[in-house]
This record gives sequence, C-alpha cells and structure tokens, in this order.
Amino acid sequence: MAWRTSHYVVAGTLAGAGLLWAAHEAWSARGLPTAPAIVVTSAYDEWSDTLRARETMSDLLTRAGVTGRDYVAFLSASRALDPRRLRPGLVFHVRRLKGDSVAQRLGVRTGPEVRLWMTRLGADSGWRETVETIPWSRTRLRATGVIQSNLYDALDKAVPDSFLPNKERVQLAWAIADVYDWEVDFTRDIRPGDRFEVLIERLESPEGERRFGRILAARVDVAASPSYAFYFENEAARGGFYDDKGRSLRRAFLRAPLQYRRISSRFGGRFHPILNKWRSHQGTDYAAAWGTPVRATADGIVTFAGREGGYGNLIEIRHANGIRTRYGHLSKFAKGLRVGLRVSQDETVGYVGSTGLSTGPHLHYEFLVNGRATNPQRKDAGPVQAVPSKLKPLFETMRVQLLAELEPSLRAGAAAARVE
Repeated sequence: MAWRTSHYVVAGTLAGAGLLWAAHEAWSARGLPTAPAIVVTSAYDEWSDTLRARETMSDLLTRAGVTGRDYVAFLSASRALDPRRLRPGLVFHVRRLKGDSVAQRLGVRTGPEVRLWMTRLGADSGWRETVETIPWSRTRLRATGVIQSNLYDALDKAVPDSFLPNKERVQLAWAIADVYDWEVDFTRDIRPGDRFEVLIERLESPEGERRFGRILAARVDVAASPSYAFYFENEAARGGFYDDKGRSLRRAFLRAPLQYRRISSRFGGRFHPILNKWRSHQGTDYAAAWGTPVRATADGIVTFAGREGGYGNLIEIRHANGIRTRYGHLSKFAKGLRVGLRVSQDETVGYVGSTGLSTGPHLHYEFLVNGRATNPQRKDAGPVQAVPSKLKPLFETMRVQLLAELEPSLRAGAAAARVE
C-alpha cells in the first residue's frame, strides 16, 4: 500500500512525541534545569565625601551631581545648614539611585547632637530638610592615675581609647585644670608621683561614639596633700565646684586667660627678641597655637578692641575695683566683640595670633590695678565664697555621695567604674 501524505504527518508526530517523552524521562532523572537567581544588593550607590580645605559647599555638591537648578533648590530648602560657615573636615554621606547622575540624599553631622538630612523630592520638586536629634546616653565613670611629667601625659597613660578617645582626653585635662584654676598651677605645683582621681559623666551615642561630658568630682594630690572638688548647684541652679569644706573654688579672676596653659615669659624684666634690648615686661606671655581661644579672666566691659602699636590686635576689659586686663598679639577678635560690650568670665573674646612686635603665636596678658601693671600670679583673686548656710545639709549629702563614687575603696559597697 502506498504511503499517503497523512501517513508521513502521523509518523512524524509520533516520532516527535517519542523524543519529547525521552527528554522528559531524562529531565525527571536529573531534575528540571533552573536559571541562577537574580540578586539585587542595593538600588543605590552610597559613599562619604569630606569638605576639603579652601573648598565651598558648591565644590562638594558638584561631586554629588547637585548643580544648576538642583543646587539653587538645595540652598533654598536648607535652613539649618549655612554654606558660608562650613568648616573643613565635615563628612557628608551621599546616596544616589543607581543610574542617576544626581544625589538623592545627603547627610551631615553639624554637631555632636545634630544630624542633618537633605532629600531630593524629584527632578523639579526641590529638596526636603530633616533635622535629626542624636540621643547620647550618660554614664558615670572614674579614672585615676599618677602624674610623672604633666596632667595630660598622666591621663593619656591611665585612660585607654575605649574609655575616652584622644581628643576627649585633652578636653578632660583642660576641664580638670579649669576646676582647679586658682587652687593648683599644673605647670609648677605638681611633683612626680602626685596622684589624681576624677569622677566624670561620659556620653555615648547609638553608634558607639564616646566623648567627655562633665566633671562631677575630683581629687588632686599636690605635694602629697589632697585637694578635693565637688560639683554642686545652688538654689538658683547655678553650678560650681566646692572643696570638701564647702568653699567655692571659683574666684573673681581666672588664673590665666588660656585653658591648660604654658607660660613662656613671666612678669618682669626680659630681653626683647625683636628690639634686641632689655626692657620691663609688664605682663605674662602664654605660648599657644595660632587660633587658640582667649577667654576673659573676669566679668567686665570692653573698653578697647583694635590695633595698638606693638600689642598688635589688642583687647582691654574694665573690671570692678579699678582693675583692667589686656590681651595682645591676637589673630582676630570674637564675633560681635565691640567697645561697650559686657563680657562674662571664661567667655571667648579673641584668638591667639602673632600681630604687633611678636616672633611667634602667643598671648600677651596684662593685669592693671588703678593703671599700674601688676603680676597676675601674685594678685589676690578675690574673697572665697562658701555654700550658703541653708544649703549646707544638701551639700553635705551630695558630697558624701560623690565621695563614695570617687573613692570607692574607702566606701564599702560603693560601685563605680575604674580605669587604672
């Protein structure tokens, strides 16, 4: 019988079916083939960028693709970020949608407690500013050590980075020196082997950053004689440090106009390095880095702020009882400082420089009583104030509590963190 076309079609169909069945059996034996999974790790590119020296906000935003109308909209939306006052070293966190040329979000820490976010809403919708407050937890900790050369070296040796980072240890050293401003001169009074103990509040952020908060109590041995300091707030909520007998450690005048200072030329005669002759030195010189903040040593009114011959940039402040103080060779004055302005003790009035007759950055400080130059290191700083009688019981209770934490080995059952 001759084969018709239909016979060939049926035979081909059967043969194809047989091949499919054979392939199915083979796949069943080995498992069905699967394509590799598609994994999306992130829809964004993220990186950090640092504002460099002599750069502007525009330079950094250009690297993030924020230019032209986007840049104008960015500035219009920002209220908490002033592009004219950004300091070099600020780190910006940038996020950009993959494939896009313009950043979608920028974040920056404008202070220890504040993080600022700028979010792009769309191509022509502008930006939205969000200010985030960073919560810092407070912990009381105790540190103790032995001074061999100076206070900072002792702190640096006794306190590890896990307790406080280096920059914060410097702040702690300055704070201790300020607490004992008129009680202890850490450049002259301390002897090798003198000990210190300090109870502080340490702040820690959710990211694990640690910084110095404030001093609560301290003890510094000067020539083996202990000197205590306890923080106490009076009924007006004004805090200050008092010794173990309730006497204030604060005086009418600070010992020096710089924090944690170093005297380079004392009051009296000296050989002038520029004029090359001996002349009377009517003040005290403090060696310090350019730009170091200079503080008013007492409450007063600014009577001069400007250029004055060999002093260079000079500030003069009038205080009570016929006393005036002068601050010379400044690089610049504090913002807003002017004649007639009332300033408070410890307020920054200017910054160390080398203007006038000066061979290097330092502060020239004068202390005048009724127009006569006086050695500030010998001048009585004013009467000692004490805790008011009606607050004595409250102070005593607080002192005992702080002492138990400051010296736990002397108080059974007291608990405190310790760093050796």
